Amino acid sequence: MQDNQNLHDRDLAVLWHPCTQMKDHETLPLVPIRRGDGVWLEDFEGKRYLDAVSSWWVNIFGHVNPRINAAVKAQLDTLEHVILAGFSHEPAVRLAERLVDITPPGLSRCFYADNGSAAVEVALKMSFHYWRNLGQSGKTRFICLSNSYHGETLGALSVGDVSLYKETYAPLLMESIVVPGPDCYAREPGESCADVARRQFAHMEAALSRHAHETCAVIVEPLIQCAGSMRMYDPEYLRLLRAACDRQGVHLIADEIAVGFGRTGTLFACEQAGISPDFMCLSKGLTAGYLPLAAVMTHDRIYQAFYDDYERMTAFLHSHSYTGNPLACSAALATLDIFESDDVIARNRELATHMGQAVAHLKDHPHVAEIRQTGMVLAIEMVADKARRVPYPWQERRGLRVYQHALTRGALLRPLGNVVYFMPPYVITPDQIDFLATVATEGIDLATRD
Repeated sequence: MQDNQNLHDRDLAVLWHPCTQMKDHETLPLVPIRRGDGVWLEDFEGKRYLDAVSSWWVNIFGHVNPRINAAVKAQLDTLEHVILAGFSHEPAVRLAERLVDITPPGLSRCFYADNGSAAVEVALKMSFHYWRNLGQSGKTRFICLSNSYHGETLGALSVGDVSLYKETYAPLLMESIVVPGPDCYAREPGESCADVARRQFAHMEAALSRHAHETCAVIVEPLIQCAGSMRMYDPEYLRLLRAACDRQGVHLIADEIAVGFGRTGTLFACEQAGISPDFMCLSKGLTAGYLPLAAVMTHDRIYQAFYDDYERMTAFLHSHSYTGNPLACSAALATLDIFESDDVIARNRELATHMGQAVAHLKDHPHVAEIRQTGMVLAIEMVADKARRVPYPWQERRGLRVYQHALTRGALLRPLGNVVYFMPPYVITPDQIDFLATVATEGIDLATRD
């Protein structure tokens, strides 16, 4: 009979885990999971963990959701997969139709990929190739924000700026233009987040003026730089950026992989700025965490630049074996059905308000510099010196202490460095939010003791 220790030992004999220093597991045991149920994960000994991070931000409607289960099971009896080059199938077409309907105006074409990083690669290549097809072969560069993150593949790493992930591979990467971002954490006394956005946009304006002739696109994560310690900024920056990209003849890529599908208080973060990007990258919550799938939405002007006789060699010859997988598309369609029938966005706003109230007491904690929140994403930043906002040295791994404490209490909290965050499934209850707030408070108290 399977148990925690048996699976733990078998795992360490053969598996290499993502984003992990495997030597840590000499002293930090793995957590084997037997089953999921709603917000809960359960190990082989019956201990449950509240999934406060949506299993890396993907699970938005709970584990083993009966409606999504039913959709995937029904599809499994009909068609599991078919090549999408020269062939088609109902789930892929229907999902594309619905994504065109719900994404910002003008995004009328859907290109499928397998995961978030792949979606970013598609958008980068498509933007470059568009300009090449128009005879502007000098456009070969991309602009990104400081502290940004867009994935782990080489192109996606090239347009990010989190050194933890990027520095090792720098010799392999193309050189992007990195512009100081609009992070509201850096605001001056009396300055609003909108003020910061306007002030910091001067850097982007200057970069576009200087480099537009060689730039394909600007890529941003709208409103929240998730892997960049959940730093947040005002929608005003997106409004300014859209106008500047239009003036300078540069594409705008919105990486909504983590912030899309209700995370920020609207279905898509770009809605809060009232803008439509040239490319919108979607993944994670698209299938509610069930199966790998990504989509790049773009508009017809981009599509038409590739539409020509084959001999002219303008086609976009990018592909993935599992492009538009019917099982994944069916999970995505069931996910969109839940959004449509359950008034998810309105309920999320109520839950977000409760989440902010549940941790409000931490504003006075001597080692909490800031509590920031955008919709269903809340972050608590621990610091060594609150008055001067001096961070703890990363080598002290204070966030790991919070993680370890949370496991003993039955919660999965996985801080980003010194930032403790909540990004739970939308089926969480107010009482469960209160539980997370209690566990996080205890963890922060333990982690900040000298």
